[in-house]
Amino acid sequence: MRLEEVGDPIEEVGDLSKGPRPMTTHLLYALVLLLLVGGSVRASGGPPYEQDLTGVQVFPPDNPWNTDISGYPVHPRSSIYVRSIGLEKNLHPDFGSFYQNRPMGIPYVVVSGGQPKVPVTFGYGDESDPGPYPVPDDAPIEGGADAKGDRHILVVDRDNHRLYELFAAYKVPGGWKAGSGAIFDLRSNKLRPKGWTSSDAAGLPVLPGLVRYDEVVEKGEIAHALRFTVVKTQRGFISPARHFASRSDDPNLPPMGLRVRLRADYDISRFPKNVQVILTCLKKYGMLLADNGGDWFITGAHDPRWDNEELAAIKRVKGRDLEVVYTGEIER
Repeated sequence: MRLEEVGDPIEEVGDLSKGPRPMTTHLLYALVLLLLVGGSVRASGGPPYEQDLTGVQVFPPDNPWNTDISGYPVHPRSSIYVRSIGLEKNLHPDFGSFYQNRPMGIPYVVVSGGQPKVPVTFGYGDESDPGPYPVPDDAPIEGGADAKGDRHILVVDRDNHRLYELFAAYKVPGGWKAGSGAIFDLRSNKLRPKGWTSSDAAGLPVLPGLVRYDEVVEKGEIAHALRFTVVKTQRGFISPARHFASRSDDPNLPPMGLRVRLRADYDISRFPKNVQVILTCLKKYGMLLADNGGDWFITGAHDPRWDNEELAAIKRVKGRDLEVVYTGEIER
């Protein structure tokens, strides 16, 4: 979201604890897969678009997203920020397989360097990187092709190590139109210009903060920070964030870029194995406040193989189990 959070609708993905969706959901998705990939479904059971990031380093090892913050000092205003978001509010997995026949989470697609680039027009052109962008005609859109939400499109050019991200993207003749867009060199730590948005309110890239199925289930480790949202933020940001999306000067509200981690003494042993991977990541790398949305909503990539019922165990973690770490001063 780009605008001030007051009055902005928050799309609730629903209660993920209700178990698997009806069979009709999976049948419908199978038909969609057949249409999208010309009659062949990927044997892995994953999305019909390429998501293999093997050999792609998502930003250098010393990038803030890839930094171990388990030893960072607790922020002096930690309890104030956590209380303002909600001590008793639970973490919420804002990703999964499907809910009411809609894909949950933010998808991304990996393309080759030969992917044709197309023009993109922007609503926030003064803070967007001009095109063209290598966006396929059938690029996956957050929420689905007819979604009304943030409609992110994330494209990774694996050969040129570039990340292209769009917010509020819609297909138009000959290309795309979007609210805003950003291009990131995955080999560089260069930040957006101060005061610039991206495809995210905080001016951050979205891709490096996603909970991905391949990391959690196949590798058993997430080696980067995660992305999360809250309802209300203040008019300020902490680097690597570059942009705020609030008119409030309330110092008790969290600024964009706030880094939060799960307390080291929090017992994760009784959580499902895959959820333990996510919680271990939150202890070591934490999560960055990147946008206005649901309180304590953690972002992940859509994948039909996610077990929504298993992911719902994350909700047992409350705001009181988290702490803010100090990573820098607030900028405006």
